[in-house]
Amino acid sequence: MQDRPDVIELIRTVADTLRERLMPQLAGSAAFEARVAANALDLVVRQLTLAGPGETAELARLQALLGVEGTLPDLNRLLCDRIAAGAIAADDAAVLDHLWATTLDKLAVDQPTYAAYRAEAAKT
Repeated sequence: MQDRPDVIELIRTVADTLRERLMPQLAGSAAFEARVAANALDLVVRQLTLAGPGETAELARLQALLGVEGTLPDLNRLLCDRIAAGAIAADDAAVLDHLWATTLDKLAVDQPTYAAYRAEAAKT
């Protein structure tokens, strides 16, 4: 949809309202639940904006690594099968690079404030 506000803006507005207007008026478990709800909405925004590009990059890395095309679940299964069979070494530099990049992409969505992630992301 091209009209504003878009879905991201709507979700951010709800999260901001929870954090800035409602949480200061709440105490105890209600304040905690409002914080959890706001954090969940933040996660939804990150999934909508970051997960797709991360999965696209992961798929491209797997296709290059394995030399075949397929779906993300199928290629992840194939990578595991080839490692288990010894066809690809678990400590192969390309495998490790792929796993590291995939981990960083997932942390950007799930835990972007994680200190170790922030330190690593600052390097790139």
